[in-house]
Amino acid sequence: MKPIFKGGIPRLFFLILVVVSIVFMITDNSDSKAREAKSYLSLLLTPIQWLVDLPSRMADDVSDVLVSRRSLAKENEQLRSDVISLDQQVQQMASLTAENIRLRELLNGRERIPNEVKLAELIGVNPDPFQHQIILGKGSEDDVFIGQPVLDAGGVLGQVVEVSHYTCRVMLITDARHALPVEIIRNGFRSIALGKGTMGELELEHVPDTADVREGDLLVTSGLGKRFPYGYPVAQIVSVVRDPGQPFAIVKAVPSARLDKSRHLLLVEPAPIVPEEPTESDMLETPEDVQSQETPANG
Repeated sequence: MKPIFKGGIPRLFFLILVVVSIVFMITDNSDSKAREAKSYLSLLLTPIQWLVDLPSRMADDVSDVLVSRRSLAKENEQLRSDVISLDQQVQQMASLTAENIRLRELLNGRERIPNEVKLAELIGVNPDPFQHQIILGKGSEDDVFIGQPVLDAGGVLGQVVEVSHYTCRVMLITDARHALPVEIIRNGFRSIALGKGTMGELELEHVPDTADVREGDLLVTSGLGKRFPYGYPVAQIVSVVRDPGQPFAIVKAVPSARLDKSRHLLLVEPAPIVPEEPTESDMLETPEDVQSQETPANG
């Protein structure tokens, strides 16, 4: 093991420092002037101590800044996640509220229909712009049949044109191939509402130029054809164009049903057939019946 001081000047310097330190400790405890001199010396050494301590303090400050920034970033990320979660909950609440409103409207609409109905949910839309069709989550397993009327809370939506086991395809009343017997509720004028292939537009066929048809008139199902229930809203007339040189007026209407917004729909069941009660004349026996009952059989 090598000695710290090998002798000579280093060892002498060490001994001098030891002696000076002992002297300072003795004078510090016994002499007030020495303590005063120490305070002045400490004052002179303060800038040196501050400079020596500066890197350490800077490192601590930088560390605090980094930790604070990291914690703030983490906190911001958590808050952002909470905001997104709350937004999703708000959207779900809004969606549930809107769905409840639609279901209430459906129930109110249900009261207008004497027939039994089934509730069906929209599960698909035909992407072909020339075919206004939708797909519902009910099929032949639910006794859905071709030609069955489909309604929403606002009015007539369309009718079933294709049925599979668990789904059905519905043609909307705005389809260019669809026609629906209607009448004006104000005066009972009957006509045919044709789809024009444009969402939100119907046109009445062969309306005489002199017919009492006005803007704002409400069209309802006439019940002719016995497919759609009588008196259910179909559309509202928005335009009546009369040309003196033409025998028929051009009448356009807007559907009452929300064709591109409704999600829960009603499939209308056929009205039950009520057997006719026998009349009094049917209950009377004819003379021939009486004679046939009184005549004994040969034997």
